[in-house]
Amino acid sequence: MSYLPELNSQISIDWLVLAQNVTDPDVLGQMQRAFNNFIQSGQVWAFGIGLVVGYVFRGMTSF
Repeated sequence: MSYLPELNSQISIDWLVLAQNVTDPDVLGQMQRAFNNFIQSGQVWAFGIGLVVGYVFRGMTSF
């Protein structure tokens, strides 16, 4: 009789996260590169236009 399935169901997902292999631990550097890419690729303009259009649409449809 194997107890492996029962043991496996007892393992928390938190322990699986701790077992991951981190290749680039520079979290702040990753955030800075992602933000710079967001600005340089023009996605910030799409975000701003979407906010304005959504606000106008909400204003036209609310009573």
